[in-house]
Amino acid sequence: MKTTTKTIRLAKGERALACLTVYDAVTARIASNGGADLVLIGDSMGNTVLGFENSVPVTLEMIEHHTAAVARAKPDALIVADIPFAVAHDEFSAVLHACARLMRTGAEAVKIEGGVALAPLVTRLTAAGIPVCGHVGLQPQQVFQLGGYRKFGTTEGSDEVESVIADALAIERAGAFAIVGEMLSRPLAAKLRDELVIPLIGIGSGPTCDGQILVIHDLLGLTEKPPAFAKPYANLGTDAVNAVTRWVTDVRAANT
Repeated sequence: MKTTTKTIRLAKGERALACLTVYDAVTARIASNGGADLVLIGDSMGNTVLGFENSVPVTLEMIEHHTAAVARAKPDALIVADIPFAVAHDEFSAVLHACARLMRTGAEAVKIEGGVALAPLVTRLTAAGIPVCGHVGLQPQQVFQLGGYRKFGTTEGSDEVESVIADALAIERAGAFAIVGEMLSRPLAAKLRDELVIPLIGIGSGPTCDGQILVIHDLLGLTEKPPAFAKPYANLGTDAVNAVTRWVTDVRAANT
């Protein structure tokens, strides 16, 4: 059965959501056939499959290209596409045009990093028929502003904790159907989950969320140095190298 934004919203309090970041038809098909509720064409493709050091160099055209590939797999999982670096901070007409391009390509929703400052934009996008998933806590597109990747909300009652909560609640009020919470402390994730009416999907935020999202390459053991919070469930990288090594040996043996 096809997952929709309504399916995702209704899962809150009923069952945990399992979501994966994918980049092409092969990984989309694997994720959906394995039972994932949502597949995200993430700008993490920058450092996962395109060889960049972070997600900042990823363009709208790159997201569009990979979204089309994922859509061709016709996954039952909801297809969500990232709005890449800086695009969401453009004039509304430009952001609406970017979202429309992704949805015409095959996305069924978009994900936007940001909080209170972007809530008016999310309100206008949802009014225009663009389903939006929010993203608070660590926002990888802000890596240069932050000076690196880190955990958020480690000091209970701090201004940072209140800021993340304010961001999430503003995006929820703006009409988002779900929110990704990245690198949140467990107490902050638990507090945010309880305050939100929509699902909080965690990554690097512990088990106190309404669901989890993970890069499929980390799950399958295809990442050379996966993040500490990612537990590989296979070792396909090692298996692939071993398969190539055996093939190379056979090819060379057959020509001696």
